[in-house]
Amino acid sequence: MSNRLMDQLDTNLLRVLYTLLTERSVTRTALKLGQSQPAISNMLKRLREITGDAILVRGRNGMTPTDRGQELLQLAQQALKLMESIASPAPDFVPAHTQRVFHLGAPDYLSVQLLPLVIGKIREVAPQAGLVIHALNAGFDYAAALENGELDCVIGNWPDLPPHLHIAQLFEDEVVCMVNRNHPVVSKGLSLKYYLEMAHLAPTPYMAGHRSIIDSTLAEMGHKRRIQMTLPYFGMVPYVLAKTDLLFTTSRSFAQQCAKDWPIAVLPAPVEIPKMRFFMLWHERVHAAQEVQWLRRVIAEAAGEVFS
Repeated sequence: MSNRLMDQLDTNLLRVLYTLLTERSVTRTALKLGQSQPAISNMLKRLREITGDAILVRGRNGMTPTDRGQELLQLAQQALKLMESIASPAPDFVPAHTQRVFHLGAPDYLSVQLLPLVIGKIREVAPQAGLVIHALNAGFDYAAALENGELDCVIGNWPDLPPHLHIAQLFEDEVVCMVNRNHPVVSKGLSLKYYLEMAHLAPTPYMAGHRSIIDSTLAEMGHKRRIQMTLPYFGMVPYVLAKTDLLFTTSRSFAQQCAKDWPIAVLPAPVEIPKMRFFMLWHERVHAAQEVQWLRRVIAEAAGEVFS
């Protein structure tokens, strides 16, 4: 079919085609669709020109479909259902019935408290749903992943937030220091002098060129800490601190959770460092999607429970 002929097809013509083939009568089609008989006859003529087929021919008991007309009946029915689906609003999202696999980007340090709670809430409310957590690292373009659908949303703390993404602040957390509880600095007190002299353990940046709020604050004061070891996984931090004299600066929630099960002391930071702010980001493409709106509510509720 040429593009010119194909462009003449519209919902009204498809509905006339379907009704003609089911009623097998121009008169009954006109009555059923509330149009005049000449109008239906003209549209049948147009349909014959577009399809190159008679569609309906006279038989012993009235009109009967041609072989091609019989094929067109099924195609017209499918096309009308498809158009109805396009024009209809999306069905309501029911968490208990969904089998969707959600994709969440998050740095490793959220794995101790927030992410287990998010997973628990999803299992409770949407037991057939799946969740894939993608680790953020310096080589991962999370903004592109949000745009192309690889990720539904991302959690993290960023110094500069992309203006083209939707943003919601989840929580903020105080900056503290973690160290082996047998380290002499625990009894002496952590002064700025000790802090700058000590060997530091630090996380591998998950954004290229990203300088943490800790190092930015120290730089503004003209100081720089001595980072001797870096780790890509926060889960390894308590193991390392339990066996070394290294100092780790992080959020209070993470430090206190580790101190429950490890020989680790939590000390105030020796300088006033702005609180860490954690955000959730998502793209416009899923802003109105009911299932992703639900996921964002689950994450926000979990963050409220953990960091309230």
